[in-house]
Amino acid sequence: MKGIAGTAEILLRDDLREFGGYRSARSDALRGEVWLNANESPSASPADADGALRRYPDPQPRGLCEASAALYGVAAAQLLATRGSDEGIDLLLRAFCAPGRGGIVIAPPVFGMYAVCAKLHGARVVEVPALDAAGGWCSDLDAMADAALSTNASLVFVCNPGNPTGESIARGDIERLAQRLAGKALVVVDAAYAEFAEADDGISLLAGNDNVVVLRTLSKAHALAGARIGSVIAAPELIAMLKRCQAPYPLARPAVQAALSALAPGPLERARASAAQARTQRERLRDGLRDVPGVRRVYPSQGNFLLLRLEDAQAAFDRLLAAGVVVRDMRAAPGLEDALRISVGTPEQNDRVLAVLAQARPAA
Repeated sequence: MKGIAGTAEILLRDDLREFGGYRSARSDALRGEVWLNANESPSASPADADGALRRYPDPQPRGLCEASAALYGVAAAQLLATRGSDEGIDLLLRAFCAPGRGGIVIAPPVFGMYAVCAKLHGARVVEVPALDAAGGWCSDLDAMADAALSTNASLVFVCNPGNPTGESIARGDIERLAQRLAGKALVVVDAAYAEFAEADDGISLLAGNDNVVVLRTLSKAHALAGARIGSVIAAPELIAMLKRCQAPYPLARPAVQAALSALAPGPLERARASAAQARTQRERLRDGLRDVPGVRRVYPSQGNFLLLRLEDAQAAFDRLLAAGVVVRDMRAAPGLEDALRISVGTPEQNDRVLAVLAQARPAA
């Protein structure tokens, strides 16, 4: 295995090795009473009760970073707070994919932002389609490793649990992938839905694997999608590289305050209870959907959603929408031409989905 952050040092874009990034007015820990270093307004907005919003926020709020690090069981130096997982994906592309030369490996059907960010950065997107197996969707990690090595791709995205597939990938399989790609590529484990899985062990991959990066978010299990708070977790040296590529003030103060409130002991306990209920409701909804006329297949899932194939996906989508229920139409994704994705709701909402779909009949 390479030394600490060895793979990141090898893969960092050559033109960024001496790049220091932008140093904002909040980059240095200065003390004072009259702040005239950031061209901020000297008076507060009428919409700002305590006047705090006239000041630029801390680029990496210490309280949030420490609370997030404690949540995931890592050191604060291993964590970068981001605008949701999307910014983390974008920063990894910025740092490790030279425009027009870099490449990533993905296993579609999968979260679309990996390919979107890659294309915006001029990076190649190498697709290794997941397998639609008898037991559910299965990413071919060996083939993904082969593709990364043969194309010199620097990032391999592993969505675990998979979105939209619900796939669960064993920790040992990801570790073997990381070891095979040590010094050659970063393995990015997108664990946005980890709280809903039977096993949440992605963070443990960081020990002994300098090329593993883990993405986490408060959007799902912690009910803060509107706050846009995510985390990139990796070796401290890799985190320092990403900081140099990040915007000066990525996190809005109200969003940070919401996140800190959500990470207090009481709300954390409620979030864990909510995730447990989602797991229970997911299985109940899956059982109910399998008995619905016109449903061809409901895949097992480790997320807070279910992917299903239907005889007439358009009719089912329209029927749900007419009843006020909005679900995700997945038919534009390759291999999912007959599929919808349904988020797990409250027991009452799930009952509503089942009642509406039970009225449908297979297409003639």
